[in-house]
Amino acid sequence: MHLPRYDHYTNASKTIFEFVSEGPKGRIRKLVEYVPVDANDIYNLGFGDASESEVLYDDMIVSNNGDSVKVLATVAATVYEFTDRYPKAAVLATGSTRSRTRLYRMSITRHLREIRERFVIFGYCRSNYWEEFNKEKDYEVFLLTRIENRKELWLELKTINLIIKTAE
Repeated sequence: MHLPRYDHYTNASKTIFEFVSEGPKGRIRKLVEYVPVDANDIYNLGFGDASESEVLYDDMIVSNNGDSVKVLATVAATVYEFTDRYPKAAVLATGSTRSRTRLYRMSITRHLREIRERFVIFGYCRSNYWEEFNKEKDYEVFLLTRIENRKELWLELKTINLIIKTAE
């Protein structure tokens, strides 16, 4: 995406990314983590303020640092970098709250044309099924992969449904 974003740093495996949000509340360390959820190249995208505890990040903190567009653009940049390293990966993402999930949906909608140049994106509906992302609908979870993986991902969606139902 061609939006301002923060410089970020990553580990050697490109599964953890770190950057610093800068705004009225100061400098806030942020982490993005990609965690495998099964053996079929499906990863959960976790994101939040860096934590000094055993948990790497806290996804419930509301920073309100005035830079949400730049922060989301930085997170999106990590998706591109992660899928460059793991081209078969499918990335699951949802907000830690309904309002955050809604924010993510609005951002996806705003940049859908550009996203679709490289990725196919699906939304998980409340009625327990996946469909290709429709900007007119609300979703609980988003799933994206590179366009060339579309057919394989469709075959995996039943497995992914089981993962989501188990997590509920």
